[in-house]
Amino acid sequence: MSQVAAGAPAQVTIDGVQIEVTEIGAGRPLLLLHGMDGIDPAAPWLQALAASHRVIAPWQPGFGHSERPAEFRTIADLAYFQLELAEHYDLQDAVLVGTSFGGWVAAEVAVRSTARFSQLVLVDPLGIKVGGPTERHIVDMHALSQDDLAAAMWHDASLGERDYAAMDDHQLLGIARSRESFTYYGWKPYMNNPGLRRWLRRIRIPALVVWGESDGILDREYVEAFAAELPDARLGTVPEAGHYPHLEQPERFAALVGDFLRDTSAAAASATTI
Repeated sequence: MSQVAAGAPAQVTIDGVQIEVTEIGAGRPLLLLHGMDGIDPAAPWLQALAASHRVIAPWQPGFGHSERPAEFRTIADLAYFQLELAEHYDLQDAVLVGTSFGGWVAAEVAVRSTARFSQLVLVDPLGIKVGGPTERHIVDMHALSQDDLAAAMWHDASLGERDYAAMDDHQLLGIARSRESFTYYGWKPYMNNPGLRRWLRRIRIPALVVWGESDGILDREYVEAFAAELPDARLGTVPEAGHYPHLEQPERFAALVGDFLRDTSAAAASATTI
């Protein structure tokens, strides 16, 4: 597979908010919503998506070096903002992809409108409440030590190691702002919207929910419940991968997503010709 050149993020103003957006690849549009740690345009999984899609990957308001308006308080603000972004780019028949926290935002977007999207991919998505008040299916990441968090996040915990001493102040500021915003939007209730599960039924486009089989943040019961609430969904699992299957197993992840997009596109084309 040939590599797609990874460009530096551009400063873009959406609805009066200045954010950073990375665009790579060409073809059918794909809107990518990131997790806590943002976007690496050179990552193999992202390059694989960009080989056949025009990937638009915004740093969400408050993450990285994107502005966070003072009035932004909830996950709903991020969802409506992404709908504004989709209108700004005039997305049509686009694929919507969200990973972890970004999967939560993507689900909130699709609950509100799928007018510009025809397929949805949620990768180990946060965002719903499963079980009773005292049951926890999303691990409290802030209560874990760095070593325990790495063990929960990754099948191979060594992949989560980062050399912060080698980073410059600009990079470190972006990481600090991302983690602050991750907590700001998702702290209470912890990493979920209690009303979202009910409204997932409004997402009437084909959906793929991806789960890393070694994920220590979300258990299988949680992701099965998430997929079951979507009217047209399949659950795909990735072995030897934790909460970030796209990072740990990029080839398996790309194949899983590619098969889903081909199958559901072919089914839609067949339905329109009958």
